[in-house]
Amino acid sequence: MLKEVIATRFITPLREGGSLPGLVEADDLGTYVLKFRGAGQGRKTLVAEVVCGELARRLGFRVPRLVGVEVDPVLGLGEPEQQVQELLRGSGGSNLGMDFLSGALGFDPLAFSVSPEEAGRIVWFDALVNNVDRSWRNPNLLMWRGELWLIDHGATMIWHHNWRGAEASAARAYDASDHALVSFGPDVAGAAAELAPRVTEDLLAEVMAEVPDAWLADEPGFDSPDELRRAYVRPLLARSAVIHERIEGLR
Repeated sequence: MLKEVIATRFITPLREGGSLPGLVEADDLGTYVLKFRGAGQGRKTLVAEVVCGELARRLGFRVPRLVGVEVDPVLGLGEPEQQVQELLRGSGGSNLGMDFLSGALGFDPLAFSVSPEEAGRIVWFDALVNNVDRSWRNPNLLMWRGELWLIDHGATMIWHHNWRGAEASAARAYDASDHALVSFGPDVAGAAAELAPRVTEDLLAEVMAEVPDAWLADEPGFDSPDELRRAYVRPLLARSAVIHERIEGLR
């Protein structure tokens, strides 16, 4: 399971993205970007962040450390913005935090260069998890200390919003024509040869074990969090073997 910390101070809302994340301090003296359970698609966004972030980490990508953040709704009492107050009131309990990379710059494909190998690995990974939110308009990539970091994976694995159609949804191709890194000539074949064999059932089960039971409980059609964990593993495992052949829009 993710390390758990307790939010001690809400610093400021962040204006990136539609879910209005916030910056918080915690009892371990860390500073985290907080993703609210009460925002947007709720806990499924947090599940997607953990599954994709922890899978990416195990495959060698740079992603901020993830933690569970316990939030007391009273943190919002002094906030002047009603939206922030409502988010904090509606997100009491366990939420998701990611290390705040102080001084990081948003990735600009006109200002930074990426090798075909690294571009290929990221495009392949985004195709695996069906990330529709890594476009040139909104790359969700950061340059920090001279290296490229992946962030914001809430808009992935769209099949988990409709489990009845998950198998068909997970089998669909991935359109990379708007991907932030498509102009760098991504070597997807090389990435697939390296990464696909590493996406095993055991690895995916290890990743799913990081997701708190509370974010998986009471899902319609599933009797337990562990049953739902297995449902996440199946499409990712099947997709990893073939998705490199189903990436469209590469130049």
